Amino acid sequence: MVQQFTQMVRTRTEEHLDGWLAKVADSQIPKLQSFTLGIERDKPAVVAGLTLPHSNGIVEGKVNKLKLLKRMGYGRAGFPLLRQRVLYAL
Repeated sequence: MVQQFTQMVRTRTEEHLDGWLAKVADSQIPKLQSFTLGIERDKPAVVAGLTLPHSNGIVEGKVNKLKLLKRMGYGRAGFPLLRQRVLYAL
């Protein structure tokens, strides 16, 4: 079932989502059922993620890089050095 969900996400086939959710509900796998509860709570966002071509991956990558630079300076450097490292890295 996990592989089916992964395939659905990779191929962006929203049509199979309801069938997959029903299969998981019929199964007795608690962790998958918990996962599907989260999907049901935010179903419009999940459907949008499966159908729209937009992605925020680039933004998330930049945020991750910024946080990494910030963590590397904890306890050793102040804001001026952090600013220089961010400007140099981007």
